[in-house]
Amino acid sequence: MRRAAMFRSLAVRNYRVYALGQLVSNPGTWMQRIAQDWLVLQLSGGSGIALGLTTALQFLPMLFLGLWGGAMVDRFDKRKLLIGTQATMGVLAVGLGVLATLGAAQVWHVYLFALGLGMITVLDNPGRQAFVPEMVAREMLPNAIALNSASFQLGRVTGPAVAGVLIGLVGSGPVFMVNGLSFAFTIVALLLIRTAELNPTEPVPRGKGQIREGLRYIGGRRDLVLLLVLAGSVQFFGANAQNQIALMVNNVYEAGATAFGVAAASLAVGALAGALLAARRDHPRLKLVLVGAMGFGATQLLAGLMPGYVSFVVVLVPMGVLFMTFVTTLNATFQLSVDPQMRGRVMSMFLLVFMGVAPIGAPVVGLIADAFGPQASLLTGGAVTVVVVGVLTVLLMRARGLSAGALLRRRRGRAAAGAETVRSPGGTESAPATPAPAGGSGGDHPGDHGDRTDREQHQHGAAEQLGVQPAEEPLPHEGTEHQGRGPDHQKAADLRG
Repeated sequence: MRRAAMFRSLAVRNYRVYALGQLVSNPGTWMQRIAQDWLVLQLSGGSGIALGLTTALQFLPMLFLGLWGGAMVDRFDKRKLLIGTQATMGVLAVGLGVLATLGAAQVWHVYLFALGLGMITVLDNPGRQAFVPEMVAREMLPNAIALNSASFQLGRVTGPAVAGVLIGLVGSGPVFMVNGLSFAFTIVALLLIRTAELNPTEPVPRGKGQIREGLRYIGGRRDLVLLLVLAGSVQFFGANAQNQIALMVNNVYEAGATAFGVAAASLAVGALAGALLAARRDHPRLKLVLVGAMGFGATQLLAGLMPGYVSFVVVLVPMGVLFMTFVTTLNATFQLSVDPQMRGRVMSMFLLVFMGVAPIGAPVVGLIADAFGPQASLLTGGAVTVVVVGVLTVLLMRARGLSAGALLRRRRGRAAAGAETVRSPGGTESAPATPAPAGGSGGDHPGDHGDRTDREQHQHGAAEQLGVQPAEEPLPHEGTEHQGRGPDHQKAADLRG
């Protein structure tokens, strides 16, 4: 099968400007993360619990306020919202940087900063996720998501290395201030975006029950529920890999800040490679989600068994590749298979699970590390991930009536697959319907944001991600009771086995 161009979404001017701003700003974000972790370890005497608590406070707001944040994102202009959140995070970073530079920073200051940052990300993270589809066409969305991840991971490669050097030379404080200034690049990029060329989703009017509406939508999508369980299971320990690396470098190998930066950069090199590989794929695939999750757990186990610093750093590279394969494929799966007006709420639930388990997992990682050593923490995380992903894979195959061969084999081309008949969950066979013309006009009825092809792709996106063909159900014609989101629409969007 022909592989798509790796950087094709950069042909879109708005996305290109936005991506450039992110490319400059992302290294500062990772510099700050390294400085934050190292500052906590130095102020707390190397406490794993203190490090875990800092991470917990940063992600705790997403756990409790994530759904509210998604509802807010659906109501507002996403570009303007992001300008506000980016500016606020810059102010917070500069503030902590000043305290650390003056030697006045204490552990509780870092706790407070982490909590404030977490409050802002409740809006910023789902806002950024939902803004990308407004800049690029649907067929370019997986590529844009992968390039976003690649840009983030490129910052993860360069940021920790630079932070390690700067911390050794001038301390943690200036690193925070550099990151605070880096937010200006993203803000300028957002201001340069041509709003006339955006394809914005119509804001959802303020009203009661919008969070419940989002929960009902997700609950009616068995494919989304299953993937949310998978995301939470992997992230319980995976979200705290950075903490585990810091504890291994500081407490096991007894190396300094520069060694920590190199180790973190090694994980990022693998993640960058994984993101770029994802950018070459046309469609997200369930088997890649499962392979990435299982492989990530296996490499965690391997990292925990490494006897020396060099071998530990080497293992971090494939760990990064597998984790980013899991993350980018899962993200694209959610983005492509949801109603545009539900995207903010659905992505907030995705982020709530994906990031919200960090406050629960971080103290657990810290306790295990303090009680049994950082290596035991890595081994536990890897073992739990492998077991849980294995169980979920079996349950998925049983629920969908899939054999191992059907799940793992490469999906055939559309032309060959279109001639096959498929079996629906109810046991009846039907032939795939003829796709609508690619040039169909949009605006068929209220609530549809895109043309008929987009609706049909949304209808079948979840099934195609399994690598099997869905049993076609006719999309109901326009009607006031349907509005593009009725029960038949959700039922047709469910996974077909």
